[in-house]
Amino acid sequence: MLTIRREEPEDAEAVARVHIHGWQAGYAGIMPDEVLRRLNVAAWAQRRRNLGTADPEHPFTTLLAEIDGTLTGFTTFGPYRINQDRGDLDLAHGEVVAMYVEPAHWGDGTAGALLASARAGLAGRGWSDYRLWVLANNHRARRFYERAGLSPDGERSTYPVPLAGGRPPVGLVELRYAGRLDG
Repeated sequence: MLTIRREEPEDAEAVARVHIHGWQAGYAGIMPDEVLRRLNVAAWAQRRRNLGTADPEHPFTTLLAEIDGTLTGFTTFGPYRINQDRGDLDLAHGEVVAMYVEPAHWGDGTAGALLASARAGLAGRGWSDYRLWVLANNHRARRFYERAGLSPDGERSTYPVPLAGGRPPVGLVELRYAGRLDG
């Protein structure tokens, strides 16, 4: 049975693992293989702890999806980040900052339940609209968001992917999607 709950501090490693698996499967062929191979669960879990993502006072909320006690996905949402900067927030709009599901659970309703929970959380905090960023070449995610009622609003950004050896980063195009929460 699928359940949704708020992240707790002890979830950092499991969330990092799902995040990395989501990147490795979802961004294969989009992001350089060398980047996907070097992702490190312990480092990503520590970054979550350092950011305090499980803290109830944190401006962003992370919800976890579990099936029979096993983490299958997560979503993070809160105020819109101007230039995707967590320190520069636009309180007039909500944002889904992240949503990742274990690849074995793609298509089983986990992502839909997470998005519905994020939408309810955003609406509960008073927002009537929300935004999210998605890689332009991530066609699977784009189709999911479009089926959920979001659409590109014309804003674009470039996500810099750092490479090893002092080489310049690879820039991946992101599209901003927008949707309503009150309808």
